[in-house]
Amino acid sequence: MFPVQSPPAEPAALAVASLQPLLHDLVTCVSAPTVVLSGPDGQIRPQGAQGVFSADIRVLGRAEVRVAGLDLEPIGTSPVGAATVEFVSVIRPPELPTADPTIWLRRRRTAVSDGVDEEMELVNVSTSTVDVVLELHLATDLLDMESVKAGRSGSAARPTPAPGGLRFNSVWVDAVLTSTDADTEILADGAVLRWRRTVGPRSSGLAAWTLRVRDSGAVVSAADPSAGFLAPVIVSSDRRIRRMIEQAVGDLRGLRMTTPCTPTDEFLAAGSPWYLTLFGRDSIWAARMLLPLGTELAAGTLRTLAFRQGTVEDTVTAEEPGKILHEIRRPLGDLADPFLPPVYYGTVDATPLWVCLLADAWRWGLAAGEVEQLLPAAEHALEWMARYGDSDGDGFLEYVDKSGRGLANQGWKDSGDSVRFADGRLAVGPVALAEVQSYAYEAALAGADLLDAFGRPGGQRWRDHAAALAARFREKFWATDELGAYPVLALDGGKNQVDAPASNMGHLLASGILSDAEAALVAARLVHPTMSSGFGLRTMSSTAGGYSPLSYHCGSVWPHDTAIAIHGLRRAGFTDEAMVLAEGLLAAGDAFDGRLPELYGGFSMKEFPVPVPYPASCRPQAWSAASAVVLLQTYLGLDVDVPGGTVRISPAEGIGSLSVSGLQIAGSAFDVEVASGRGDLVTSTDADLRIEVG
Repeated sequence: MFPVQSPPAEPAALAVASLQPLLHDLVTCVSAPTVVLSGPDGQIRPQGAQGVFSADIRVLGRAEVRVAGLDLEPIGTSPVGAATVEFVSVIRPPELPTADPTIWLRRRRTAVSDGVDEEMELVNVSTSTVDVVLELHLATDLLDMESVKAGRSGSAARPTPAPGGLRFNSVWVDAVLTSTDADTEILADGAVLRWRRTVGPRSSGLAAWTLRVRDSGAVVSAADPSAGFLAPVIVSSDRRIRRMIEQAVGDLRGLRMTTPCTPTDEFLAAGSPWYLTLFGRDSIWAARMLLPLGTELAAGTLRTLAFRQGTVEDTVTAEEPGKILHEIRRPLGDLADPFLPPVYYGTVDATPLWVCLLADAWRWGLAAGEVEQLLPAAEHALEWMARYGDSDGDGFLEYVDKSGRGLANQGWKDSGDSVRFADGRLAVGPVALAEVQSYAYEAALAGADLLDAFGRPGGQRWRDHAAALAARFREKFWATDELGAYPVLALDGGKNQVDAPASNMGHLLASGILSDAEAALVAARLVHPTMSSGFGLRTMSSTAGGYSPLSYHCGSVWPHDTAIAIHGLRRAGFTDEAMVLAEGLLAAGDAFDGRLPELYGGFSMKEFPVPVPYPASCRPQAWSAASAVVLLQTYLGLDVDVPGGTVRISPAEGIGSLSVSGLQIAGSAFDVEVASGRGDLVTSTDADLRIEVG
């Protein structure tokens, strides 16, 4: 019935780009190490970051469907968890001009760890039989993710015939796309799969394809699908928290990974699509945030990173004995020249954070035997802080890129322009970041507790180290502006205060490095309109010379950064301020359909009633998703000390009714019910712990 119209000319190569591709309007399916990025209509077009990626290689760069030669007209997109999305498009041939669509195509796409499955259903609700030709046009460039992110283009890879389909392969990957239907026509020269369907009145016809990838060069692999954490069951008068938790846990399952070197140890990839690999800092923070869901992820993250803990000094990779790595990537040979080494240690904060995660996991009930096995790595990490982290002997942890090819900034704000003075000038290293000193302080005390608890020497040494660090910090890191005293962002290579007020100060609260009076000053600053956008905490004050609401690290809002501040405020006793930021994060999550992105614009709620997307932001992002669990823990005021035999809980006033079941403490379920605010509190756990309510 439909005449087959001529398709557009096939591209000789995938589209050329010169800038980092934008992501905010793309639809994601993720099941690590696979991620699929498409337009809202489901079409994967040869442009930007679209494609099917497997362990950082774009194995498919085009998958466009045409029905009778017609373009699809999208009318709906429905995510079903992190891995699956359904797309609905109408088809309106000129010879069937009706006001109401009578023919449409449903595409159900599912990412799996080694590829993609897609089912296409052509639905005909008209009174006539239709004869339709359905075509899937394919192409790829087999480009690596770092090149895609840099806006590079690649030459089209020609397919070769495979049984029931087509094959795209390179030195690393062998990707085979096949149809499950015996009547499929395969045009290898044009890279097209074609189905002919006769669909009767009020009937439908099906076609399907699968992509499977074998990868000999991957440095990451899929986690055991039968393992993983479960979402707690939440009943709340505020629907937003349940929605965010459910979305977060679904997304986090899609980011679960292992490495071939440690195949039974699970961690979370940093985020999709740019950072779908092991990142020391990101994976550690995500595991810390998710401890209320169990300690297994923390244990896997700790062991995975300990396996690759530094043993030698290497200027190119920034490896040093005891240091925890920054990231791992696929070795790319000459193509990688502009990029970081495939195993790279250029991070100043992952090492103390690793010790903090070990101590936190121990307090949440990680088995003593597992903790004890990791204590040598903890001792090496502490020694790195004393011997290598302080490169100039001033008593602070600092960083500098000695190779000239690594990251200029090596804290969590690792873009090249992130460390600025209040007047907008860039700092020159070595740079000592404020929050890194608090991590080192917390790690020293946590390490001392671990050493004492397991009968190992050195505890007092690290307590003395922490006390001296706190005194130096108090002397060097405080400044005053028109709003009063505050901790500065950093010290530069000349020991000058890098004085832009920034969100880094929020990381100080939970560590204990601040006095009560200092913590009060920080709490007030964090909720001031110059820092709080209404949708969370700005990375830099709106009064700073380098501020821009769409800067990656100089004015945007990062959910994990806000969540760390929220947790610190609650832990330091500033519940009202914590709830101000928590409300902003909940409002942002609601605006983003429950899925908090990596970051978004720092515009105030008065400027825009909904948060403005950052156009190249990752979604899902591990620590952004995990922020939802931090909000839940903040609501409950939950503090766990399994070695001390106690669980403390103090629900925040004004949260309404809240019931949570399925949290995990020491491997046992922990349930909480708050009938109204802090009244009528009911808790239960199978663990042998004393529950204190305050």
